[in-house]
Amino acid sequence: MLILTEEEIRGAVTMDEAIRAVEEAFAALSRGEARLPGVIGLEIPESRGEVHVKGAHLAGAPFYVFKVASGFWSNAERGLPVSGGLVMAFDAATGQPAALLLDNGYLTDLRTGAAGGVAARYLAKKSPQRIAMIGAGIQGRFQLRALARVLGSLPPVAAWSLRPETAAAYAREMAEELGAEVEVAPTVEAAVSGADLIVTSTPSRGPLVRAAWLSPGAHLTAVGSDGPDKRELHVDVLARADRVFADRLSQCLRLGEIHHAVEAGALREEDVAGELGDLILGRVPGRGSDEEITVADLTGVGVQDAAIAAAALRALRP
Repeated sequence: MLILTEEEIRGAVTMDEAIRAVEEAFAALSRGEARLPGVIGLEIPESRGEVHVKGAHLAGAPFYVFKVASGFWSNAERGLPVSGGLVMAFDAATGQPAALLLDNGYLTDLRTGAAGGVAARYLAKKSPQRIAMIGAGIQGRFQLRALARVLGSLPPVAAWSLRPETAAAYAREMAEELGAEVEVAPTVEAAVSGADLIVTSTPSRGPLVRAAWLSPGAHLTAVGSDGPDKRELHVDVLARADRVFADRLSQCLRLGEIHHAVEAGALREEDVAGELGDLILGRVPGRGSDEEITVADLTGVGVQDAAIAAAALRALRP
């Protein structure tokens, strides 16, 4: 069995390659060319920890994949990475273990950022003038890197974090890395007001973004709500949105922002415009005008893990 280290994996797949792989994975899901089980979630509240197990097999792929990813939110105080995990690949013909990717959650971070890039490619206005990043952790960095690749150049960015020092470090690092103008916003409202591309990537269990703060034409990509108790958008955001999309609707009805809005009666299942794969394939229309408000609810789908693992294995397998 091939065993790959985090150092090897980090150099194997570029963000551009990740975006292509994830986009095709969503399309394959909508074409019915993927098999995947439901998400397994495990909460460890005494450690402020959560664990997710996701897996999939894409039709014709030589491997099926299972991923275990964790987020332990007190680790930052211990000087440890917040996210962790590994990916297991099995031979799709024999079921035998084929590879163990000891990525410490890197591939999950990469494919989640790539999904945000795909959502922005299809739903954001062509030339956004201001970006709001709600959440300034690891995923906030991957989301902005993906947006830089999709947009070509970044407009001014306003970043908010519960800890101002975290937002300040984010602003310095991302400005240097991406050559962007990144400022710290004192509140979520200040970050979101006037932004036409908004990304939320926090572990919040209470709504952070309100509909009243949104400008016409804003697109929101919600990344953090990957568990039934997590949420970043007030349900009035989804009620106000002109078009709401899911990465996988059946999953978003259990885990994501859509789940909370439907439960509250602010949105009906039939009001959801479609899945990202439907949008990629042209089966449903996307943004209709520069005045529409759009939302992408990204809960993280096993096909993303299968696709990103396949990209790493193509680069690294002898």
